[in-house]
Amino acid sequence: MPQLVLLRHGQSLWNAENLFTGWCDVDLTEVGESEARRAGQLLAAEDRLDLRILHTSVLTRAIRTATLALEVPGGRSRLPVRRHWRLNERHYGDLQGRNKVETTARFGEAQVKEWRRSYATPPPPVEPGSEHHPVGDPRYRDVPADALPTTECLADVVARVIPYWQDALVPDLMAEGARGGAVLVVAHGNSLRALRKHIEGIPDDEIPKLEIPTGIPFVYVLGDDLSVVSGDYLGDPEAARAAAEAVAHQAG
Repeated sequence: MPQLVLLRHGQSLWNAENLFTGWCDVDLTEVGESEARRAGQLLAAEDRLDLRILHTSVLTRAIRTATLALEVPGGRSRLPVRRHWRLNERHYGDLQGRNKVETTARFGEAQVKEWRRSYATPPPPVEPGSEHHPVGDPRYRDVPADALPTTECLADVVARVIPYWQDALVPDLMAEGARGGAVLVVAHGNSLRALRKHIEGIPDDEIPKLEIPTGIPFVYVLGDDLSVVSGDYLGDPEAARAAAEAVAHQAG
């Protein structure tokens, strides 16, 4: 049966500083590196998982998490890798680089909650010429400029992630050589939330409540039609719940 493993990157430098990160490219903290290795240990300890291919975003924190996770003893450091901008974190527009608590104090809790957790309300866009604008970044030189976001709501992330699911992930899950194996996706809170919404059919008004903890693998067992047979976090479920709650309270 096809298996899909979703892993959010470990704690990043801007996670630790409580900043909106989005498409800004920041590295992992030491805590994040430890989370990545722990995720790798959890994956290696699962006899039922036979990882066959890795997908990541093009952002350093996801790439490094995947690398560290698969370098642990029993990992699969030589997995074939595909990287794509469609797996990037949500673009937070003009909020990128801002402290979440300070932003809440400036704009009010209700407005920041609307930007962060509503399904269809994006933050203010990043201005042309800003260091946070994706145009000019060599990673996106082959992406049409009008396809690159200057801000996104979760609905926008769903719209850009679903084509990657259909064009890249589904073929790997259904490939004859992958039957009985697993596809690993290492990405970000909102791109993984978008995937889970699509896979599980989570309603628009429910998906903003889904929190994705850092560094804890989530494993789907799928039917031959890619319907969900089961899905759960590896390791201690209480630890996953506590980590998800910590994410929910980052804005203060």
